Amino acid sequence: MNLVIYNSLTRQKEEFVPIQIDPKDPKKVGVYTCGPTIYDYPTIGNWRTYTLADITSRILRFNGYKVFHVMNMTDVGHLTGDNLGDASTGEDRMLKAALRENKTAWDIAKFYGDDFIDSFKDLNIIKPDVIAKPTDHISEQIELIKQIEAKGFTYKTSDGIYFDVIAYEKTGNKYGELSTLDVRKEGARVEPNPEKKDPRDFALWKFSYPKEKRHMEWDSPWGRGFPGWHIECSAMSMKYLGDQFDIHLGGEDLRSTHHPNEIAQSEAATDHKPFVKYWIHGAFLLVDGGRMGKSLGNAYNLHDIKARGISPLALRYFYLSGHYRKQINFTWEALEGAATSLQRLADRVRPDVGSNPTSGRTLQKFLSAINDDINMPQALAVAWEVAESKALSTQEKSSLLIKFDEVLGLGLKDFSKASTKIEIPENVQILLNKRQDLRNQKKFDEADKVREEIEKLGYEINDTEGGVSVRFDPTSGRTLKLS
Repeated sequence: MNLVIYNSLTRQKEEFVPIQIDPKDPKKVGVYTCGPTIYDYPTIGNWRTYTLADITSRILRFNGYKVFHVMNMTDVGHLTGDNLGDASTGEDRMLKAALRENKTAWDIAKFYGDDFIDSFKDLNIIKPDVIAKPTDHISEQIELIKQIEAKGFTYKTSDGIYFDVIAYEKTGNKYGELSTLDVRKEGARVEPNPEKKDPRDFALWKFSYPKEKRHMEWDSPWGRGFPGWHIECSAMSMKYLGDQFDIHLGGEDLRSTHHPNEIAQSEAATDHKPFVKYWIHGAFLLVDGGRMGKSLGNAYNLHDIKARGISPLALRYFYLSGHYRKQINFTWEALEGAATSLQRLADRVRPDVGSNPTSGRTLQKFLSAINDDINMPQALAVAWEVAESKALSTQEKSSLLIKFDEVLGLGLKDFSKASTKIEIPENVQILLNKRQDLRNQKKFDEADKVREEIEKLGYEINDTEGGVSVRFDPTSGRTLKLS
């Protein structure tokens, strides 16, 4: 079965056929993923999108394509008004984080950007070929805005240079085809901008406020300021992938305005050359049956996962259990179940066996699953059929599972070794129980003294909402959750 993808632009499944801009390399595929705004740790909802991008790239490679993957890390221009429906209003998220942590915006970008890249290995995500930051591509963004301006699709207000949607539509183009919102109106939550010609217009370049020295600002032909959020993705994707490329991925929250704006500004600059052929959007992640949010205290990140002594690969397994276009509900119980299932699957793998399976029929069944619009739940089901088969030898099971893992990305060959549980010696366990009893009695000073005794024996204690985890060797990453 050839690879079939649901294209958000056409709202139907389509067979994947690369654009083949380079006739000398017809198997080369360009992929762009909208990455995080690096003002904080990405949530597990964000990581679902980035894992989807990784799985998509793995599937393409499994089908023999050569993938060139570009991802952005937004470090300027993303304003808080995006949450209210207008990304041209509100505070700069990077500056807001800088004030929160008493740092510069540059420090914030480095800290959370480094953490984001370091976290790829936790989820076994293949690092994109290019991870692009807008602050490294200011000249490209200015040049793209100049091209859009030369075509007559911009106008100037007191706070910036805006894209003119009505002018764009007058040339015969439709705005917002990707979105379900063909016309966006400024609602009660968004203060109307009287200088905008149309509510759908968006900022390409924002001016710095008079007498204000921003952490991040640059000179431009229109005045000192900074780029709007939308322009970065067009400028950087076009630099590395060309005016047209194959696949653009992102969360479903970007489908209403950010991605339609990308299309409009990109095609306006290139005389309406189709920008991207296939658009893939991942669904939201629910938490305990409801929405996730920092104000609700449930915007968990990978550090929260690891603090509970759970491998982030269990989270990856959890993602695979649901189809990417459908919401899945995260609970700690579900994650514990995923961890157990992952361990059971990894136990079926012999590390000394290669990935050259002889069972072509089973391999074809797996290929049919992943090629049917990235149907990872079905692919997992095939993996479990292999794991529990009575007809296959242990060697054949291992070989197939290792081959499947080229797409699953669960690290099955090394997982058992990496996740070996530590044994708590009896004397340490007695101290742990004593400390817990003291904490229950609210004798925290005495409990802290016991904690010091435990740490002198080489064990680190981490108290979490879900209980206590103990780490013996901080460099190994191996933890044991105590019930």
